[in-house]
Amino acid sequence: MPDPTFLFAQSLSGLTAAMFLFLIASGLSLIFGVLGVLNFAHGSFYMLGAYVAYQLVQVLGRDPAAFWWAALGAACAIAVLGGLVERLLLRHLYAKDVLYQLLFTYALILVLSDAAKVVWGTGQLSIARPPELAGATRVLGTLVPHYELFVLLLGPAIALGFWLLLHRTRAGRFVRAAALDREMLGALGVNVSRLYTSVFVLGSFLAGLGGALIAPAKAIVPGMDVEIIVEAFIVVVIGGLGSFWGTFLGAVIYGQVLSFGILIFPRFSIFSVFALMAVVLILRPWGLLGRPLKT
Repeated sequence: MPDPTFLFAQSLSGLTAAMFLFLIASGLSLIFGVLGVLNFAHGSFYMLGAYVAYQLVQVLGRDPAAFWWAALGAACAIAVLGGLVERLLLRHLYAKDVLYQLLFTYALILVLSDAAKVVWGTGQLSIARPPELAGATRVLGTLVPHYELFVLLLGPAIALGFWLLLHRTRAGRFVRAAALDREMLGALGVNVSRLYTSVFVLGSFLAGLGGALIAPAKAIVPGMDVEIIVEAFIVVVIGGLGSFWGTFLGAVIYGQVLSFGILIFPRFSIFSVFALMAVVLILRPWGLLGRPLKT
């Protein structure tokens, strides 16, 4: 039998990866749930969040809070970019066939990827962990870096915060109403166009924040956008497209299956995740916590 301490460490590793994925996938799921758009370029916003955070850290230099300001600045910059994309380009495709939306967001991936290569090059970049989170703590016999503990706590905190926003505020009620019946909401006098932009901005903010926070733990390289968008789509398919808590559950399941899959079947760890997704699609095509689409 494997050592329980080792299993605990493996589980924590999977949870850490899950919380990073949740930050990305929650924005993707939110945009789909309200706007009905499968935004392939969401991974590009994540990648740009990492690059912008790196650039801001270089600008801020030796400021003790440089990383935190850079992470917040990067998330806000990507939120603005997302708002411009939705306002100037994407909104003209809402009435079109979904294929046009997919082609547009895929084209956006190519444009943003090349733009990142022009500005930052093709080499690997990295950001140092903030000094206050540079150490480690022993938890149940396992040495856990402080930065991983921070991410483990941040994920549930963001999940709870967004649940409160969606279910306990007037704006959240509008967002949920738009997901159910946007025409009726518009007939009641709500500016649905502005609401759509706000939701896209919020989803883009989460993508940028996820990219900024992953930078101290993972190399910043071209192509990281394609890798993350595949993982994010697996998470939202497992949990249920448009379901916030489904996304959280899907991220946790994905992280654990991948972490223990590497332990049990090193050569087939990725296969185990796709096999899980296939099983979910067969048994519940709308995801674990999603709702069947109306036909």
